[in-house]
Amino acid sequence: MATKVVMAQLSPTMEEGKLIEWKISEGDTVAQGDIVAEIETDKANMDVEAMGAGVLRKILVQAGATVPVGTLIGIIAEPDEDIESLLSEAEAAPAVVVAETPSDAQDETAAGDEAAAATDETAAGDETALSDEPAEVAEELTAAAPPPETGPEAEVGRLRASPVARKMAAEKGIELGTIAGSGPGGRIVKADVEAAMAAPAGAARAPAAGAIVEAQPAAQPAAQPAAEPRLRDERVEASQMRKAIARRLAASIGPVPHFYLTIEVDMGRALAMRSELNARADGFKIGVNDILLKTAAEALVRHSQVNASWDEDAIQFHGRVDLGIAVAVDGGLITPVLRDADRKGLRRISLESADLIERARARKLLPEEYQGATFSVSNLGMFGIDEFTAVINPPEAAILAVGMTREKPVVEGGEITVRRRMRVTMSCDHRVVDGAIGSAFLATFKEMLENPLAMVL
Repeated sequence: MATKVVMAQLSPTMEEGKLIEWKISEGDTVAQGDIVAEIETDKANMDVEAMGAGVLRKILVQAGATVPVGTLIGIIAEPDEDIESLLSEAEAAPAVVVAETPSDAQDETAAGDEAAAATDETAAGDETALSDEPAEVAEELTAAAPPPETGPEAEVGRLRASPVARKMAAEKGIELGTIAGSGPGGRIVKADVEAAMAAPAGAARAPAAGAIVEAQPAAQPAAQPAAEPRLRDERVEASQMRKAIARRLAASIGPVPHFYLTIEVDMGRALAMRSELNARADGFKIGVNDILLKTAAEALVRHSQVNASWDEDAIQFHGRVDLGIAVAVDGGLITPVLRDADRKGLRRISLESADLIERARARKLLPEEYQGATFSVSNLGMFGIDEFTAVINPPEAAILAVGMTREKPVVEGGEITVRRRMRVTMSCDHRVVDGAIGSAFLATFKEMLENPLAMVL
């Protein structure tokens, strides 16, 4: 019996999805449970499994296309099975939204090179960073694959390379034409660029199959500097994540009555405690953000009114502290959830949050790992931001925005001294949190950070 491959609803908020890549080709044999495609949802990239066995008889939606949930994208059936009724069903369905037009595809190489030349924004290494680990480059599976290439231009004169590979090659000054691709059809992937980087200086690299490589004078080095970034007029299709962010913000900043409370915290003792803990940790390191998460969780236990949500005509108080950790990813923002944060020590918080952040950046979180937070923490200190206001993530009643820790002159007892200070701002939903409640929470948060032993009393 024929099996439909459809654009499944892989998250509760998903309305449409982008088909990033088919993992198999028409005519390939498929077993039930095999990964057949990769889909970009509003929060993560997820695999699509075959619900039945047989042969992939027909691909109805090509890589790069965006279609509504429930759209038929492929058909799995026995080699001699009649699938005309399913094909007729697909033809009667509304046209899909294609991410690239044929004319755009002809310029894919040039556009890819320009996109690869753009550099990512990197953290400044401030102690209030979300994680002490450096930001990881997204893996191959997080980058959208180019549309299928056909015709003479696909074989000669065009380099087949993933977006990640193009970007890495441009940053390292490596000509793609000097790299032999190991991907399907000779496509250059991240591993090929890494291999080229590891090759001894001056070592010859085999050109990609079908690529045209101009002869270079012997004295000219193979590596060329990346083109300087420049402004360009361009309309880029919004990713599924960016569309979801737009919907969520429209449902928050307008309907939710925000107000903001800011307080400044002396971080001297908290940083000293961190240094002492790390000196005794035998290689294990506690990050400042781990301390902030632990402090927020403990303060929420003492101020349960903040660990709540507005629910139509009632206030829902939550019996557990599930902290959302705002993480910037390529193309948007996601908030993995640290469950039961109030019941965990610093070491466990550090391990679990580091794992969540790493998988969030790789867009490998499961839906249950980024939904259902009761309170969120957003930290931009690593970007040198002193103070900012964050937008509440409904149905949460508040979010804490953390700025950079800086040395600044402070008057104490009539004398000027230098202290390490940090400013935090809490955005509050006035339907749930009043000014006095929010102020009491921030006072406790400040007291705990300035006297870290208060967290164990």
